[in-house]
Amino acid sequence: MKIEAVMAPKQAMKLDFKDGSKHFVLLVRREGEAKGTGPLAGGQVVEFGMHDINPGVGGDPRGFLEITTPSGDHAYIRWIVKAVFVKGDGKPRLIDYGHWELISGSGVLANMRGVGTMTIKAASKTDRLFTLEGEIAPKP
Repeated sequence: MKIEAVMAPKQAMKLDFKDGSKHFVLLVRREGEAKGTGPLAGGQVVEFGMHDINPGVGGDPRGFLEITTPSGDHAYIRWIVKAVFVKGDGKPRLIDYGHWELISGSGVLANMRGVGTMTIKAASKTDRLFTLEGEIAPKP
């Protein structure tokens, strides 16, 4: 199973640390469409995320995805990513890698479990490309 979704922000709250650093915490709801293979492909994706980021240093984004499949079933995915800044061309470059877990669902997804890897990349100044790859299979 592999899906990609360009996620556009719909609602956000931001806490900027007033300590001289550029550290911030962003609470965000983003929306997009899952494209790819597997039972979540074609679904509408909503992110409920908390992104704790210290630019130039690192961060700990995490949250949940609610995916509504074309047939109306729901998947609830918990995810966590580690953000690390490395040397780039003239400025630090951000790399994000983490994992996801299917923790609940409805319809055909009610008796399924899943886990895999996840990346977040900039798709534009505001949008993010979420890529989830792994396996979804029936519970034992």
